[in-house]
Amino acid sequence: MPELQTEQANTYRPLVDFDQWSELARTNPDAFEAKRAEFIEQTIQRMPAEKQQRMRCLQWKIDQVREQAGNPMAACIKLSEMMWDSLVGPGGLREVLERVGEGKYEPPPRAEVLAFEARPREFQQS
Repeated sequence: MPELQTEQANTYRPLVDFDQWSELARTNPDAFEAKRAEFIEQTIQRMPAEKQQRMRCLQWKIDQVREQAGNPMAACIKLSEMMWDSLVGPGGLREVLERVGEGKYEPPPRAEVLAFEARPREFQQS
C-alpha cells in the first residue's frame, strides 16, 4: 500500500504552480487577476453545459465577496463561511443527505420558463 501512495504522490501534478502564481500576484497583480480569470473561465468551460451558468453565478458571487472585503484574510473568512453554510446551513448538503437517508428526499420542483414578447419602448422627450 505505501508503494501505491508513493507512486500517486510522484505522478500527481497540480493544475497551477503555486510559487509561480504567488510570484505573479506579488510582482504584477493585474496580470495575476487576468490569468486567474482566464483559468477560472477555462475550468467552467470544461464543465457540463447545464452547470456552466450556475458556476458563473457562483464565481460572480465569490468575486463580489473578494471585492467588498477589506483585505484578503477577510475575503477568505467570508468565503469559508459561505462554504460552511452550503454544507451545514438550511437546505445544505448535510440536510439533503439526511433526507435521502430517511427516504424523504424530493427533487426540487421544476417549472416551464415562459417566453414573453418584447414590447416596443416609447421614448419621451423632455
